Amino acid sequence: MELMNCFRSDAEELGLDLRVVATDANAKMSSACQLADEGLNVPKCGEREFIPALLDICAKRQVRLLVPTIDPELEPFARHRKEFEKIGTRIAVSDPETIVICRDKLRTASFLAERGIPVPETASLAAVREQVFNFPIILKSREGSSSEGVLRIDKDANLRTLASALPNYIAQEQHQGIEYTVNLFFDEASQLRCAVPHVRVETRAGEVSKAMTQRNQQLLQLAERVGRALPDPFGVLCFQAIISASEEVAVFEINARFGGGFPLAHRAGAKFSKWLLEWAAELPPTITDQWQDGLTMLRYDTSTFF
Repeated sequence: MELMNCFRSDAEELGLDLRVVATDANAKMSSACQLADEGLNVPKCGEREFIPALLDICAKRQVRLLVPTIDPELEPFARHRKEFEKIGTRIAVSDPETIVICRDKLRTASFLAERGIPVPETASLAAVREQVFNFPIILKSREGSSSEGVLRIDKDANLRTLASALPNYIAQEQHQGIEYTVNLFFDEASQLRCAVPHVRVETRAGEVSKAMTQRNQQLLQLAERVGRALPDPFGVLCFQAIISASEEVAVFEINARFGGGFPLAHRAGAKFSKWLLEWAAELPPTITDQWQDGLTMLRYDTSTFF
């Protein structure tokens, strides 16, 4: 809902008459669908009817900009981007190769390590016994999100049993330090135009609830390296990193979409949503890397009634 409000305020600033259409597998029970101008049911993104249903919606409603917001729908949209372009709909999504890298946490770690970008020691859970790991370690699904199913494991755990019970899990060394999200915006030439790090002061269910922007030069330089490494990124991405007390940094996840803490970057002046509206409406771009350092966001729950 906060992301939707960012687009609405940006459209008003640009003088655009914005109509927001939200979709969900169960629109009636989606707060975003209730607060959009129109909320529609669609098949789940893993079903073959998903893309045809979205093409039909976009054609009938003359949708100019489609913004994916959850990980499982990124690859289908990336692979069918040209079909949407034929009906006049632009999709804010990176190249399929970038999506595949970001969706698989094991592949993310190996991809970055091969390019000299620091990452925690990472392996499939089944391979942990053959590698030297410093415990404790973190177990997570290779394609998980929102910290769902994440486990912290000490050295005396039965890894053989865990590997059998969790076949699609990876293990990562748990780094201690300050955790950050770095919000990224790439233009059509896949050039990184803006990077906004924020400290993840407090999280709930994997999403940041308290955060503060910080112009950390180490992370900004790292963002440039990540941006150059990824194949044809576009629009909004973010990565998570930890900086230890000895100032060693490690990247442990990349998301090829808006991060949950984006409203903080938006309020700080990094208006990624506005820049996507300008792209879709073919307006002159106003992309800038000027944003407010030290801005704090504190979140609270709210309710929707219908």
